[in-house]
Amino acid sequence: MKSVSSLRETTPPPPVHVAIIMDGNGRWAQGRGRSRIEGHRRGMETVREVVKGSIELGVEYLTLYGFSIENWKRPAAEISSLMGLLRLYLRQEIKALDQRGVRMRFIGQRPLLADDIVSLIEEAEEQTKGNTALNLVVALSYGARQEITAAVQSVARRVASGELDDSTIDETVISQHLETAGMPDPDLVIRTSGEQRISNFLLWQVAYAELVFIDTLWPDFSQEDLRDAINEYHRRDRRYGATG
Repeated sequence: MKSVSSLRETTPPPPVHVAIIMDGNGRWAQGRGRSRIEGHRRGMETVREVVKGSIELGVEYLTLYGFSIENWKRPAAEISSLMGLLRLYLRQEIKALDQRGVRMRFIGQRPLLADDIVSLIEEAEEQTKGNTALNLVVALSYGARQEITAAVQSVARRVASGELDDSTIDETVISQHLETAGMPDPDLVIRTSGEQRISNFLLWQVAYAELVFIDTLWPDFSQEDLRDAINEYHRRDRRYGATG
């Protein structure tokens, strides 16, 4: 029988950055004859478990697709309920996340969010900025095409002002102007509910990420599902365009 130390030596390290497209709250609720908001509420509980599991597994960055630019097209009543849940989450969970050593960051178009939600976001970022157990990045009012467009506009302004020479523009420069500047790109992207698309999520950053699509609806996603996805990641041969 292998010792605990030898098992640790043979266990591959977890992906540094895991990104998750949390999908299936509505279908989970519909299948149980409940309201969509009940599905979103249950999905919030899943976030708590996945954060806990990520810390235990040694993941350094966890990015969650919480609310997309396209989600603003949903019925006003559902959006209002979602924003109410977001307020509740930020008020109730930040202390617990802070105690766990979680640093919170938010990406997305904040001007589209209510002022009190922006204030809660800023307070969460400030309160947890010194934590190192896990970087929890939440994408709210986020769209990757919009993010890339804003980055290009920022670079163009710097070139026009003479601050930046256009001959020096490369992938690194573009990355430095994205909202994820300073973060490692995702190694693994997980999408729940059986859908197999990226849905305008971190399009630049996931260029070489491993994609794992699972049928489980987000409210039913467990720490074991997270481990299974990471195990699948370890079975992949990541060549980045080179030969094996």
